[in-house]
Amino acid sequence: MIPSVRYGLAFFVNVVLPTAAYRLAFAHVGLPGALLVSSVPLFVWIGIDLLRYRHFDALSALVLASIAMSMLIFASDAADALRAAREPLVSGIVGVLFLLSLLLRRPLVFYLARSTLSRERQGRESEFDAMWLSRPALARSIRLMTAVWGIGLVCENAMRLWMVLSFDTDDAHRVSTYVGYAVYAALTVWTIVYRHGVIKRQ
Repeated sequence: MIPSVRYGLAFFVNVVLPTAAYRLAFAHVGLPGALLVSSVPLFVWIGIDLLRYRHFDALSALVLASIAMSMLIFASDAADALRAAREPLVSGIVGVLFLLSLLLRRPLVFYLARSTLSRERQGRESEFDAMWLSRPALARSIRLMTAVWGIGLVCENAMRLWMVLSFDTDDAHRVSTYVGYAVYAALTVWTIVYRHGVIKRQ
């Protein structure tokens, strides 16, 4: 599978399907139930990945962990305003994790890229580990991607929460959803273009 298609599929499975499942389930089972339903596509994808490639998808695991953290936040007594907003904090939590990982020797995008490469061919992850140590430009580009995704996701979540808390109407919720899709699409396109540029330079 060519990289652009693979990234598009990862975006569809890890963003579009969980979001769609959450939206469809919310009116019937409420926020906690909708969050549980949104995790189903991720569990299915991880299961298929394990059976077909003997590989554990790091991105899906990260989103699942963020859904679990969102459920804990919404279960707290201090989250009445957030529950009224009907918006999960998944993307914001993922963004914070991206930014915090910049303090580590290897940020989150390193592990996500390594996970993707290991699916392509056995041994690719070892090659990637060697490239990380021998090519400082690669390390800088991965740290930049981590920072861009972290800032983008945190800003997206903050903007959507502000919209639905300030203008608690159906139109506001609808527009906030479109804003989320627009930010995800922009980040995905930027990543594909930037990655092609890095490969071309190298």
